[in-house]
Amino acid sequence: MAPIIGKAHVGYLPNNKVVGISKLARVVEAFARRFQVQEKMTAQIANCIQDVLQPQGVGVVIEAVHQCMTTRGIHKSDVSMVTSQMVGTFRKDARTRVEFLRMIDAKR
Repeated sequence: MAPIIGKAHVGYLPNNKVVGISKLARVVEAFARRFQVQEKMTAQIANCIQDVLQPQGVGVVIEAVHQCMTTRGIHKSDVSMVTSQMVGTFRKDARTRVEFLRMIDAKR
């Protein structure tokens, strides 16, 4: 087992329910503590937010470095993996998806 270290970007378009940012961080943390792969974790975070808040849409993008790549085996540094899960409006409406992805890119 080796840790995955990275950033999670979460966005949602609310219908009726709105939560504080700390609640979103808790959802990410809850799934990140489990022994699993990044792709599954990304989908679980998006689906959990969708199921509980029932927003118009959810977008989750995770960019992470896998320690299995840097500390053993191939020993490659500066390699990261990006996974995404788009639900609802984020999947159906390209404008919403592009806006979300641009906001993430602006933070770099």
